[in-house]
Amino acid sequence: MKKLISLGLVLTFAAAMLVGCGGSDSSTAGGSSAAGNSSAAGLSGTVGTNGSTSMESVIGGLSEAFMGSNSGVTVSYDPTGSGTGIQAVIDGTTDIGLSSRALKDEEKAEGLVETTVALDGIAIIVNKDNPVENLTLEQIAGLATGEIANWSEVGGNDAEVVMEGREAGSGTRDGFESIVGVEDVCKYANESTSTGAVIANVSSNVNAIGYASLSAVENDETVKAVTVDGVAPSEETVLDGSYKIQRPFVFVTKDGTALSEAAQAFFDFATSADANDIIRGAGAVPVAE
Repeated sequence: MKKLISLGLVLTFAAAMLVGCGGSDSSTAGGSSAAGNSSAAGLSGTVGTNGSTSMESVIGGLSEAFMGSNSGVTVSYDPTGSGTGIQAVIDGTTDIGLSSRALKDEEKAEGLVETTVALDGIAIIVNKDNPVENLTLEQIAGLATGEIANWSEVGGNDAEVVMEGREAGSGTRDGFESIVGVEDVCKYANESTSTGAVIANVSSNVNAIGYASLSAVENDETVKAVTVDGVAPSEETVLDGSYKIQRPFVFVTKDGTALSEAAQAFFDFATSADANDIIRGAGAVPVAE
């Protein structure tokens, strides 16, 4: 009789263990799946970004990846230029401003906060048929200001230099001029309102020179990026600092103004290491660790 009771207790205990284990596994899998579905389905709304045209590839890649994981969220992008994007944050008309330059002291005094998302080299571009392959910073400054007016002075053809650039307020222009040391003294043949327009103008004029985001020209065969002091613009040379003409890609927000749940989630994703491959794929250099 004792043996029968003992055997019954053993079988009962074993059955209880099996039920408990099965319940635990089911709960864990279901909980994990539910959490993922809750995150994707529960987050909704529109995230507005406004600013730098140079950040188009980066913001496009980040937005596509984020919306792919959060079907209830739409991330919009208004390519107005860095200055306009910064002002939009001050005015409260966008969630996140996009700037391809660091904030100025007077902008920070408005309560603006900058968060570097990536680094970008500013490529010095010439027409693909221009024989010039390398320029020093001093030569670039001379070409921009008109002090060097003929390509023959830097090893090129006997032809007048045509300087192409961006409009006032552009982060790319501000970055180029401040790094090269030619603020407000450049002599532009054309001041374009987008990076694409600068590239198009240089590609159509054998005597033109301009500047553009590295991410915009890395795979563009219509123009040629020259080396600067012997260093080519690339992810490696931007990250190690050996390529001198570089600037940050910045998210601009306002201190004391909370982002919406969707905007904060996008901000957190874009500034995390999870976004590094996307940023790299867009031609910029990630900085998150």
